Amino acid sequence: MNISEVMSQDVRIASPKDTLRHAAQLMRDIDAGILPVGENDRLIGMLTDRDITVRAVAEGKAPDTCQVHEVMSPDIKYVYEDESLDDAARIMGELQVRRLPVLSRDKRLVGIVSLGDVALMEEDSAGKALKEVSAPPA
Repeated sequence: MNISEVMSQDVRIASPKDTLRHAAQLMRDIDAGILPVGENDRLIGMLTDRDITVRAVAEGKAPDTCQVHEVMSPDIKYVYEDESLDDAARIMGELQVRRLPVLSRDKRLVGIVSLGDVALMEEDSAGKALKEVSAPPA
């Protein structure tokens, strides 16, 4: 089964100039813990609820003035929509992440896949990935 068959397609994109408050409100509205960050029709980073908590709030940055680009992760890891769920699970395990942006082969954002999405269809792969994601870093 391909990633495109289980990924979430309702993806909202944050601007690097958005405030963290605005980004957090977007996350709340779509019930997600991650937002792709885009600029000029390109994916330039990812913002997670953990980025907001650890890189901003814990450091005393104000959500109304701190901008997304200040705390986002610019090193983007992704999967392609035509890859298998096993591939997604393996990559999540290797990277120790629970969610990945999904790109088309022309590098356009088409969705987000989560470990939960994978688990619905590939229980064995998801279980192995969860074990790797939860393991302490080497």
